[in-house]
Amino acid sequence: MNTPEHNGPWIRRFHPSPEARVRLVCLPHAGGGATYYHPLSAALAPETEALAVQYPGHQDRHREPCIDSLPELARRLVPHLLPWTDRPLAVFGHSMGASLGFEVARLLEHEHGVVPAALFASGRRAPSEHREECLYQQGDDVLVRDLRELSGTDARLLADPELLNMVLPALRSDYKAIETYRYVPGPGLSCPVTALIGDEDPRVTLDEARSWTAHTTGDFALKIYGGGHFYLNQHTDAVAREISGRLLSATGASRP
Repeated sequence: MNTPEHNGPWIRRFHPSPEARVRLVCLPHAGGGATYYHPLSAALAPETEALAVQYPGHQDRHREPCIDSLPELARRLVPHLLPWTDRPLAVFGHSMGASLGFEVARLLEHEHGVVPAALFASGRRAPSEHREECLYQQGDDVLVRDLRELSGTDARLLADPELLNMVLPALRSDYKAIETYRYVPGPGLSCPVTALIGDEDPRVTLDEARSWTAHTTGDFALKIYGGGHFYLNQHTDAVAREISGRLLSATGASRP
């Protein structure tokens, strides 16, 4: 079993909670890193322990090659999650992380017999709702403009050419991963799925979010918050309460 001192390269536990009744795997957006989930981890602890995932090529793993295929990223990640399934394990993904979370949840359930306690799909349309996009093939200026428009990146990073040069390769790789991802019909999920979106998000419509219900035989819920693609930045505490309530219901656990 992994310990707080030996989480390996994939997992970050910002608030280790040995008494937690459930764990939540947190999957970052395109270009994002594990540290994005530090505030959510703090808001969930100690009842739910967050396992923030660090993708290869991102932040402190920047020397490693990026993985520009979503199915491959899921397959590489899942073995590192299995040691944490000694208690209920749920999945939360934002934007690209939501699509990745779906593939991770499918692998856990159908290849390893581990049914996630829940899937929380944030800021992303359902896997079956395809949009043709090719930002990953555009110049750096187009990628930076997209970051500005989504308002989820620290303005200081966008204004620093040296930092941008460090981030752009991972961002481009992630954009390729999500823009070339194609849903392959097959076994769906049996766990509850909750879609969470901002009411001004240009990347997902209400109908596209509602389509997540087709990907599970379990319960489905849709939560709408004020804001754009990165609504989570302004509603961390509210989202944490939503997650905690649904996980308590899904797992039948009582508060410690």
